Amino acid sequence: MKDLTTMSLEELWQLFPIVLKEHDPAYREWYEEERARLSAVWGPRLARISHIGSTAVPGLLAKPTVDILMELDPDVDPREVLDRTLDEGWLAMSGAPTRPVRLVFNKGYTPEGFARKVFHLHVRTPGDWDELYFRDYLIDHPGRARQYARLKMELKGRYEHDRDAYTQAKGSFIGETTALARAAYPGRHLPRPRG
Repeated sequence: MKDLTTMSLEELWQLFPIVLKEHDPAYREWYEEERARLSAVWGPRLARISHIGSTAVPGLLAKPTVDILMELDPDVDPREVLDRTLDEGWLAMSGAPTRPVRLVFNKGYTPEGFARKVFHLHVRTPGDWDELYFRDYLIDHPGRARQYARLKMELKGRYEHDRDAYTQAKGSFIGETTALARAAYPGRHLPRPRG
């Protein structure tokens, strides 16, 4: 069986197609379990950790993948972040160990396909991140969340085996929604001084 790191993008897209499922309340439990593990690893250097993405929005159709935004202190060594996260069983998806830290990892991708629990971990330094606003707006505006679900279903039909095209095609909707959210919740997610 071929190792994931040696597969072409096309092979990976075939093995890991776009799958959409009804919301599962267990996603919150999956997040909490992983949050506890990550908190134990990073301790006081963890500035903030958040459940983001569609699985963080109750009732929203989603890829059964729990997205986590982990914000670490700005002085953390990017190479340590990469090495330590890999040591904890995550696979590197994108990014390089440079400043500011902006790395993406996954867990739950196997040579046989998806495991039962799948995660994406977005590691950054503290910031006023769009993903937090987008999540909050969909939670507070169920009509907008339903529009997003319809869009995702339409795009899945077109791009089931092309994750990049699927993600890119959602870009306008996400950008518009995030702009609405930033106008509705100015400064809501600005990093707060720790003390």
